[in-house]
Amino acid sequence: MTFSLAIVGRPNVGKSTLFNRLVGKRLALVDNQPGVTRDLREGAARLGDLRFTVIDTAGLEEATDESLQGRMRKLTERAVEMADVCLFLIDARAGVTPTDEILAEILRKRSAHVILAANKAEGAAADAGVIEAWGLGLGEPIRLSAEHGEGLNDLYSQLMPLSDAFEKRAEAEAPEVDVELPEDEDEEDLTYRKPTKARPMQVAVVGRPNAGKSTLINKILGEERLLTGPEAGITRDAISLQIDWDGMPVRIFDTAGMRKKAKVQDKLEKLSVSDGLRAVKFAEVVVVLLDAAIPFEQQDLRIADLAEREGRAVVVAINKWDMEPDKSDKIRELREAFERLLPQLRGAPLVTVSAKTGKGIDRLRDAIARAHEVWNRRVSTAQLNRWLVGMLEQHPPPAPGGKRVKLRYMTQAKTRPPGFVVMCSHPEKLPESYSRYLVNGLRADFDMPGTPIRLYLRSQADKNPYKAKKKAGPSSLRKHLGKPAKP
Repeated sequence: MTFSLAIVGRPNVGKSTLFNRLVGKRLALVDNQPGVTRDLREGAARLGDLRFTVIDTAGLEEATDESLQGRMRKLTERAVEMADVCLFLIDARAGVTPTDEILAEILRKRSAHVILAANKAEGAAADAGVIEAWGLGLGEPIRLSAEHGEGLNDLYSQLMPLSDAFEKRAEAEAPEVDVELPEDEDEEDLTYRKPTKARPMQVAVVGRPNAGKSTLINKILGEERLLTGPEAGITRDAISLQIDWDGMPVRIFDTAGMRKKAKVQDKLEKLSVSDGLRAVKFAEVVVVLLDAAIPFEQQDLRIADLAEREGRAVVVAINKWDMEPDKSDKIRELREAFERLLPQLRGAPLVTVSAKTGKGIDRLRDAIARAHEVWNRRVSTAQLNRWLVGMLEQHPPPAPGGKRVKLRYMTQAKTRPPGFVVMCSHPEKLPESYSRYLVNGLRADFDMPGTPIRLYLRSQADKNPYKAKKKAGPSSLRKHLGKPAKP
């Protein structure tokens, strides 16, 4: 990535649509109503042979107070100062508005490189707006249609010289270092690969609205990167941020608060929740964040159960712990409720944190690292079969209909989450209770607390080659002669 490009402008001028066009994916939420985007979203953009980082921002408004719109504006102004190039987008059909003129003045002062583009410029209806854009004093406007992909060649021609300049500057500033290549790893060390910069750990933070998800991530980052406030439901997009968390490379996803399905009526909230569910599906570790004042609500249980059914490693974090007066009694109650209400996650880490003060963040990091390691754990086939013999001796399988189910051998077929295959006779007759007995034994004996474990029962084909053959009937000659066949 040679440079960063921030897309700025009024609400509803098509910034998120252009962002999706440049990254080649529908990452940002898009809707006709203004003010959909609230946080900064970064993506790897591709335009011809150019590779750069593009930043989608909230619509710039005139509010400068501590209201939600004012806090959104401060985040956008920060993106303007952080980015190498600013792409100022206006609506060609609406023409230049007084707000556009104010924003043009701000960009002229705060950004060294500003490119002006008139979006929604397809058709003759946009001609007047494109001509008005000249009056902003930012040079010749580019005619763009983010929806239809028109005008991207003109954008490329303006970005290319800037890209060359940034690349030369980066080469001049880069220090000379000697790089030593590490020796090849032993085979035994490949059972679990720690997260690297090339492949960071994927962590999603989920929970009900106003549980403190964005505040927690800001505290982990050490900066006010995500929009926060007392209002519930501020976050809409599932924003991903890549960080180095005390030596552990992590891509962390901030998701929108998930309410009960019956309460979600607004179209935009439905899009936000579906975006959060998609983040859960692509995550490796899911942090279910609960409010210490009202923990383990029905919706919290549904969210935790969803993460388990998706096969993700789960860490339960209790936020706002600094406001709890009687901590010892409360933690005892929480552990008892956790064991009772979420038996499918028995043994999963339960961590108390305070997103406001930062207390417990180090314990949360250790719990996430531990859950990820267990989620990737592999057990050898020899160990599994020795363990299976002991489990069968301790508690033999039932004999439905007087015919005992025989468990012959066992192997691990996959990790992430751990999946095991048991070859047996009549797998359909083995009751669910016995499968749970084996899963709980795996969890306890191989130190895999809390992680989802998948157990598959397979029927072993019989090796007798004559079993499936039918008895030969009388020959055609005997039929013709009318002689009885030999018994």
